[in-house]
Amino acid sequence: MTVVALLSVAPVTEDSMASEVAKAVAALDDFDVSYETNPMGTVIEADDIDTLLEAVAASHKAVDGDRVSTFLKVDDKRTSTKSARSKVDRVEEELGREARKER
Repeated sequence: MTVVALLSVAPVTEDSMASEVAKAVAALDDFDVSYETNPMGTVIEADDIDTLLEAVAASHKAVDGDRVSTFLKVDDKRTSTKSARSKVDRVEEELGREARKER
């Protein structure tokens, strides 16, 4: 089984969030998950939902602030072990190219 999630954790502030977001990302290192951060959030992969949710909770708690906003979207593939990368690979196969374009 593979659980893939999109996580976004940020303090509610007018200032730069980079240092707090870095704390949220660093908290994931303590768990048996893989992850990749992009401009809109962090994609996380875990073997099971419990591991994923423990990592997400730690990430949320790592951010300082009076108010913290967390967005989580989960794809719990209970009958498959395909990775997040395999999902992108399949789209790129259909496109016949990388799924990206530089301006």
